[in-house]
Amino acid sequence: MKKLETRDDIELLVNKFYEKVQHDDTIGFFFNDVAKVDWSKHLPKMYSFWETILFGQMTYKGNPMAVHFPINEKIPMEKRHFEHWVKLWTATIEENFSGEMAETAIYKANNIANLMGFKMETATRLNKN
Repeated sequence: MKKLETRDDIELLVNKFYEKVQHDDTIGFFFNDVAKVDWSKHLPKMYSFWETILFGQMTYKGNPMAVHFPINEKIPMEKRHFEHWVKLWTATIEENFSGEMAETAIYKANNIANLMGFKMETATRLNKN
């Protein structure tokens, strides 16, 4: 298994992950139907996001929370959706990479999913009141 150590590795990981996401019955509709993601724009942002998160290269410019709140207002994103996102991410990493950085990518994805899930559920509760 290859180590996760370059931007090219991140691009491979992100591409393979989002191939799964696009065809996934549990979360694919958020991307395909609700957000109507333009993959030619989204994927490069995700390469930079993960390059920033994993390698400290400050290539990502954006606010992931701000992007997700409008989607959450249309159809609430639940904890189970984020858990499934992590499951797909983890499977993609384990199929393609090994080593410390691969483990770090799984760990960080879990933290991101927990935080996003909490914030989206909180926003949903506040919008109902």
